[in-house]
Parts: sequence; C-alpha cells; structure tokens
Amino acid sequence: MADQLIECVPNFSEGCDQAVIKQITDQVETVDGVKLLDVDPGAATNRTVVTFVGPPDAVLEAAVRCVSKGVELIDMTKHHGEHPRFGACDVCPLVPVAGITMEETVKHAHKLAKRLADEVGISIYCYEHAALRNQRRNLAVVRAGEYEGLAGRIGTPEWKPDFGPATFNPKSGVTAIGARDFLVAYNVNLNTTSTRRANAIAFDIREKGRVKTVDGQPGGKALLDDKGNKVWEPGLLKSVKGIGWFIEEYGVAQISMNLTNLNVTPLHVAFDTCCERAAARGIRVSGSELVGLMPLKAVLDAGRYFLTKQERSLGVSDKELIKIAVKSMGLDELYPFVPEEKIIEYAIADKACKKLIDMTVEGFVHETASESKAPGGGSVAAALGAMGVSLATMVANLSSHKRGWDDRWEEFSKWAEKGKACHDELLQLVDADTDAFNKIVAAWGLPSGSEEEKANKQAAIQSATKEAIKVPYRVMEVALESMGVAKAMAETGMKASASDAGVAALAARSAVMGAHLNVKINAGDGEDGGWLDDLLTKANQIEEEAKTLEQTILEIVGTKL
Repeated sequence: MADQLIECVPNFSEGCDQAVIKQITDQVETVDGVKLLDVDPGAATNRTVVTFVGPPDAVLEAAVRCVSKGVELIDMTKHHGEHPRFGACDVCPLVPVAGITMEETVKHAHKLAKRLADEVGISIYCYEHAALRNQRRNLAVVRAGEYEGLAGRIGTPEWKPDFGPATFNPKSGVTAIGARDFLVAYNVNLNTTSTRRANAIAFDIREKGRVKTVDGQPGGKALLDDKGNKVWEPGLLKSVKGIGWFIEEYGVAQISMNLTNLNVTPLHVAFDTCCERAAARGIRVSGSELVGLMPLKAVLDAGRYFLTKQERSLGVSDKELIKIAVKSMGLDELYPFVPEEKIIEYAIADKACKKLIDMTVEGFVHETASESKAPGGGSVAAALGAMGVSLATMVANLSSHKRGWDDRWEEFSKWAEKGKACHDELLQLVDADTDAFNKIVAAWGLPSGSEEEKANKQAAIQSATKEAIKVPYRVMEVALESMGVAKAMAETGMKASASDAGVAALAARSAVMGAHLNVKINAGDGEDGGWLDDLLTKANQIEEEAKTLEQTILEIVGTKL
C-alpha cells in the first residue's frame, strides 16, 4: 500500500437486502489499491456500515463508485429503520490513518463532495472537520428532521447544500461528507426491551446529556434560560454521542454510542460507565457490540484496564489482552468477535507477506539452515534475545500471582510489561535484519551504466548498509535492556524459577555478542560520515556491559540453586 492511507466509512440506508448490499460493496473491490475491511449490515437499523482503506485517490474513486451504486439501488421513499438517516448513502466520512494530516484529509473530502455532486448528481452537506459553515460541524444538527424534514429544509438559504442541487430528491435524499478522527461505533447490550430506559442511560452518559426540567423529573417541563433556550445538563463522558434503541433481531435494548475521541473516553470507560448507570436503574449490561473496526490500542488498553482491576500482571501477550477485553466487555455476546476482522491493524495487514516470526520454530530453523543467505546471524541473534527475555517475563508473570505475594502484583507486572516490550521489539528485529540484508542485495543489482546510475547505485548501497548496521546495533541495545528484567527476577522473583532467569541472561548476552558480530561485518562496507566510529565504540561498551551483567546474574542465580 501507499505511504498515505485514509479510511472511508460510508453508511448506506439498506441493511436487509443482501443482494443490494453486495452490489454496492462489489464496487469498492473494483478499484486497485483499496482494501475492503468490513461490511456490517443491521436489519433493525436497516443500515449497512462499509469500511475500506487505501491511498487517497483510490479511496475517492471507490467511494464515488459505491455511492453511485447505492443511490441507484436504494429508494428512500420506502426506507424505515431505527437509526437517524436522510439519504441513500447517509454519511460518508474520510478518516486519516497513516502518513496524512487532517488538513489534507479535509481537502480530499471536499474533492469527494464535488465529484459526487457533479458525477452522481446528489446534494451534499459537509460536516465535522470538512464543514464549510461552522453551524454544520455537528452531524446531528445537519441531519435534524432526518429524511422526512428534507423537503422543507433543502430549499432554504440556511440549508442550501454545500455541493449539488438545492432541490429535494425523494429517491436519494442527501449525503453528508465529512473528515473526522477515528470514530468507534459501539453498542452496549441491556437485559431489557425498554427503549425509554436505554435512552435514559444514554442521556446519563453522552456528552450532550439531557434537557433540564423545571421540577427535575424526566419528561417534565423544560427549563429555559433568559433567552428562552432549553438548558442542558451535560452527561458524564466527553467525546461520546449516544441514544437508546431496541434491536428486534436480538430482542434487547442497546445504548448506541459513537466514541469520537478514544484518548478522551476509551472504550472500557464507556462500557464501565454504562454498567454503573444501568445498575443504578435496576438494569444489567449483558455484553456489547463493535460496529465496524477499532484500533488495536483501544482493545489492548481495555485488556490492561480489566487486568488491573483484577490485580493481575499486564505483561501478557497481545492475544491474551484481546481475549481479556472481549470477555470483560462481552464483545462476543451477539456473534463471534474475530480480531482479524474487527481490529484495523490486523485487517490491513498484508496476509501475503510471510514473516519469519510467523514460522514455527522448526520452520525457522530449516529456513536458516537452507542455502539462502538470509535469515542469518542477525536474525538469529534477535530471535535468541526474544526467547531469552520471554523467559524473564514468564518469571515476572508467575511471581505476580504467587500465593502470599498478592500485594506485590504491581511490582512484578511492571517488570513483565518491560520484558514484553523488549521481546516484542526483538521479534520485529528478526525480520528487520533480513529485510535490511535483502535491501543491500537489491541495491547491488541496480544498473550502473551511466554516471548518474552509478551515483544512485552507490547511494542506495550506502543507505541499505547503514540500515544493516543499525538493525543489529538496536538488537544489542534491546537485549542489554532485557537483562535488567532477568537480573530483577533473579533477585526478587520466585526461587523455583531462578534457573529461568539465568537462562534469560545467557541468551541475552549471546544475543548482544551475536548482533555485535553483524554490526562489525556490515560496518566494513559502510562509509563513516561521522556516525559509524561513534556507533562502533558504543557497541563495544554494550558487549562489555552485557558480559559483566551476565556474570552478576549467574552469581545471584547460583545462590538460589
């Protein structure tokens, strides 16, 4: 994929007819470079959320094609559903994912809006960061009155569309085009069928809150300010929008939320707050549902949050953190939660790109032993370091829940987290070392006929060589850092696991020394430029420190055997 990535999340007002939905989403897959990540239809809402990602121009082309098909196939005069809507393609936001700013994304949103108006002939309102008028930033304001209110609004000066005709098209309605931060659509399931009670909880939680009443009772007369405007009582959570509804296909009411800034209100905070407010009303949260995709960080943070509440070590694998998050929030209550489909980084990952770290141990050993020149010593050193610190991490995790040490769980959890960070990076360096070597081979294969080609080839060789030096040097740094975890576990961890801490130290020292050999051999082809001599001096120091630390750890371990 290209360096710049944007996500597009069109919402279509059709959630029941699978043939129509497929015709729409098939259009996305006709555009090279665009990856269809998720198609999430809802029968009760009669709405489908489509998510795809790719370089900007390709994403815009896919958006035009699928929106055009949606407008062709969907008749809004016949549409009914629980979700607010005012068009065949109701909303179509663009989201910056990688290598692109919000300002650049806004420009692409305006370009998309113009293309849809000119090429498809639909009326467009721009919202959120793409809004051309400040009063149109809030989607709820833009969509007020929904489809049924369009005929009386669209022809007024205040609500003239930003692009396209200022006349009401009963079949297609209008579309809102936006540029926004990553939004998580998240529903919390309740053990009730009452929409009114679900709404009450949503009003407790959402940032907008509810209208204050004169007597303070729900449903009472609205309290007005000096200008005659309703007075609002803010809800508990910032950057959260929410309503309550009943989902007939599941037979439960839900609190339906949009989390517009996960740094302000994370997923797990929204869930726990729903639990608290539901319990206050005699209702129980039974699970939750993710609509579309979410970032990996959101689910890992949730896993750590719930493990912290249990006073358990946080230094466990990402897979385990995801499992804890899914089970704690009941994300699999309504249907299976598949991380490869619901976590954006996993969904985007190139499945065709085979990594060394995805091999079995046997496969990695056989690949290393083959006649190919890579993986070589650098990758093996990184793998050795990763395996060593994983042992030290294991000791920390075991010690964190040793009987009688309950008050020390946080101490060991911090060491386990440090160990996990080290072995995660070392695992990435296994492939990085081989990738660096392959870049050198590719650079040597460049043409060198003209003087310009010779200069370009030499520059490419030096760039690849520099990377081939820095990768094993980073292995040295991380492996040395990991020895701090091994030393701490030798000193304070479970006595029964002291030998594991010793093996961790041996592996880490060997990783440092092995990576150092690769630094030195690759440095022979490098041009100094002021940085290489300094790096080689530091590499010597790291090896000496690792040898000394290894002896210290082994002496500690020896006293416990």
